[in-house]
Amino acid sequence: MDVYIDRADLHRGEIVETHAPALEPGQARLRVDAFALTANNVTYAAIGDMLQYWTFFPAPDGWGRVPVWGYADVVESASDEVAVGTRVYGYLPMSDELVVTPGRVGPDDFTDTAPHRAPMAAAYNRYQVVPSAADRDADAEERQMLLYPLFFTSFLIDDALADTGFSGATVVVVSSASSKTAIGTAFQLRRRDVEVVGLTSAANRAFVEGLDLYDRVVTYDDLGSLGGGTAVYVDIAGNADVKAAVHRHYGDDLAASLIVGDTHWDDDADPTTEITGPAATFFFAPDQITKRNADWGREGLQAAVDEAWAAYTAWADGWLTITRRSGAEAALATFAELVENRADPATGFIVSMRPAGSPAG
Repeated sequence: MDVYIDRADLHRGEIVETHAPALEPGQARLRVDAFALTANNVTYAAIGDMLQYWTFFPAPDGWGRVPVWGYADVVESASDEVAVGTRVYGYLPMSDELVVTPGRVGPDDFTDTAPHRAPMAAAYNRYQVVPSAADRDADAEERQMLLYPLFFTSFLIDDALADTGFSGATVVVVSSASSKTAIGTAFQLRRRDVEVVGLTSAANRAFVEGLDLYDRVVTYDDLGSLGGGTAVYVDIAGNADVKAAVHRHYGDDLAASLIVGDTHWDDDADPTTEITGPAATFFFAPDQITKRNADWGREGLQAAVDEAWAAYTAWADGWLTITRRSGAEAALATFAELVENRADPATGFIVSMRPAGSPAG
């Protein structure tokens, strides 16, 4: 069973019963157990053609399977290196199963070497192996699905900005301040000698201020109060009119402008709006991973992320509410809720494709 999303209209989706293909030699079948759904998944869909997110999990013409982060179990294997019963964490589709071609298999992970995934960033093709059933921690798995991919991006944004000395800026302005990527970024930035300003809607202002992360919170209808100083803009909202307004406000004092997300993917921006100041550049997390792997080694980067992750999850437990939903209909409805920006920013959704009441595993 697959959840298909109309690539031209993210408001439109379908649930499709699909036939499970027989495995070819070297392949393994993963049964998708559970995955997280956040605004980040909407971003994957919104820029799926530009950055090839739709390529990971092929679908019929005009349709796409939205990538998600979650856990799955090997239920059938034609690979000598991956056994039935192996539990993995990684990049999955909104489907009840996925056929992979395990390669570069190690004790802790393997890579899906299916030809259509070969051109994609390696970080998205790697599946981490859960060592044993005794090591499973349901709460930790939910935090991993829901927050870790976003926090890893947040860690890399902070690291990249600090690595360049914030381009000489003393202010970092972060849009979509209530989003989990922005929250993780602000959590990391609070260690730095910069002022962190969060941009958000009037409806989410109280939530954002209650996090006590941002030095100041400014609503989108009051961008004139951003203040002065040399600034860097971290654009997670992807709203062209907001970006233009921030660029105009700072003018020559805007040192850099990074495009990270597209949580406002459906905004009705004025196509004639002129963007002044520096050209906005897309922040592609795998590029910073490659740089830090070269600088620190893979183990060094992982150790730095793990230390930051432990601090972040301990703090996030104080505000995050996890909501669990079951069934393909629930998956489609939850995605629609995120597309339409109706979700409470304090809520994190964990979804299983299994119908409610069916056995786990």
